[in-house]
Amino acid sequence: MPANIPQTAMVLGAGLGKRMRPITDTIPKPMVQVGGKALIDWGLDSLVEAGVTRVVVNVHYLADKLEAHLAARKDLAVAISDEREALLESGGGIIKALPLLGDAPFYLVNSDTFWLDGKCSNLVAMAEFFDPSKMDILLMLATAEQATGHGAATDFVCAADGMLARYKAGDANPFIYAGVAILHPRIFEGALNDAHSLNREFNVAIEKGRLFGLPMDGQWLTVGTPDAIAPAERIVAAYRART
Repeated sequence: MPANIPQTAMVLGAGLGKRMRPITDTIPKPMVQVGGKALIDWGLDSLVEAGVTRVVVNVHYLADKLEAHLAARKDLAVAISDEREALLESGGGIIKALPLLGDAPFYLVNSDTFWLDGKCSNLVAMAEFFDPSKMDILLMLATAEQATGHGAATDFVCAADGMLARYKAGDANPFIYAGVAILHPRIFEGALNDAHSLNREFNVAIEKGRLFGLPMDGQWLTVGTPDAIAPAERIVAAYRART
């Protein structure tokens, strides 16, 4: 593995999963099963394969059940960032967890989406591409053709060197943020410690010319509602048959 693989990752596990009801009446969304595996375990398994040794997971809704599920993992050191008292959204949740994450760049992984690698590990490819001298944030990007269950929204346009700008209607080379990133903690210096979306930090990085992206190799799956599970499982089954 490359020497620059981040050893720590933040996994966002505190969402309410309202659109996944009634399944999420009794379990948190990261524990919803797709292809015989909990959504959160798809990401955790990929992190382990890439060489990550420690993860920080924030918890809020049905937190006890998610903590018990994570405690069963013996291949990772898992630290919990407790948001039971107040849900802080993606940006605020990371800021709360910074004391657990340390000073080095770390992976960020959403727990309610997952991806299937193509010919290479997307996490390893991101680590090889990430240049902290010019990047504060590196996002994994997907085209609309690579995204299942996401809808039509587009987030960014990507320059030849990987620098990102917000997508505007009609822009060429559009991409979707595929829920995986490498972040340098310095992007949060001076940030308000409040509940907010990570989009605030994305915008700060854009202003500084330090938000970059890397197109993924493979398939990205969003499982936002119960009726999205079966299509996702068909894609997983086809993927397993090929590999």
